[in-house]
Amino acid sequence: MSIEMIKIILLYFAFCVTLIMVIFVEMVKTNNLVFKYSRYNAESDEKEYFSALKDVNLSINKGEFIAILGHNGSGKSTLAKHMNALLTPTEGVVYVKGLNTKDENNTWEIRHLAGMVFQNPDNQIVAAVVEEDVAFGVENLGVPSEEIRERVDDALKWVNMYDFSKNTPSLLSGGQKQRIAIAGILAMKPECIIFDEATAMLDPIGRKEVMQAVIRLNREEGITVIFITHHMDEAVLADRVVVMEDGEIVLDDVPKKIFCQVEKLKSLALDVPQVTELASLLIKKGINLPNDIITIDEMADYLCRLK
Repeated sequence: MSIEMIKIILLYFAFCVTLIMVIFVEMVKTNNLVFKYSRYNAESDEKEYFSALKDVNLSINKGEFIAILGHNGSGKSTLAKHMNALLTPTEGVVYVKGLNTKDENNTWEIRHLAGMVFQNPDNQIVAAVVEEDVAFGVENLGVPSEEIRERVDDALKWVNMYDFSKNTPSLLSGGQKQRIAIAGILAMKPECIIFDEATAMLDPIGRKEVMQAVIRLNREEGITVIFITHHMDEAVLADRVVVMEDGEIVLDDVPKKIFCQVEKLKSLALDVPQVTELASLLIKKGINLPNDIITIDEMADYLCRLK
């Protein structure tokens, strides 16, 4: 074998290794994450410490769509705030694309990598005109004016709100406002977007609008999505579902393997998709159906086969 051939083989091997590293890079990783907060006890006149997160270990790869479920107080929003350094660990460590959130020198870069969309869109709107609001975060990054214009237009087009660029945000619906909030994050070109119950205050139409935008960002742009929700029909769209209880991760798997555990989820004060619950009831009545049906289309397909 000639030297030139060996060089070509080595270059090809190096390329393959690099490609694998890019594809499977961890966007977010938590190692033994503990977060404690304190509050004053008037009776004992002392501070009391409570653990909101307990030894959480989680790995999220670049390009994944992760849904995080849990009843109120389970720790899911606290975990989300660690993913863009709004909070830092009491113990353990959180990495965002290899950057330690405890290092204050990394904070700016981490918040550039991981944007966050919160529950109430009104709390995120800072300008009187839609396009100015979307431009706000980009301007803070020091992006040149001509590029800001391009980014704002592109972001508004992505969430189907370009025609509203000159509008006043206060005149928009809840779903439209939330899409404006998403556009503001998108214009900053993050690699990951964390949605902290971003559809909780929306009506069904608004929820549908936001979910369509979220899915497009993940599937077409490859943006990592971490989606905290109470709506099971949203969670079934994810690649993985993480279930939290009392500050710990109790389940972590693909949606079908999570939602077939109907009794387990109910014991955690969580619902399952309505179609999954229907399948569970039909199975108990002796109808031959799989227990991992999570969409209406699947249910219709299996019922047609039975007929």
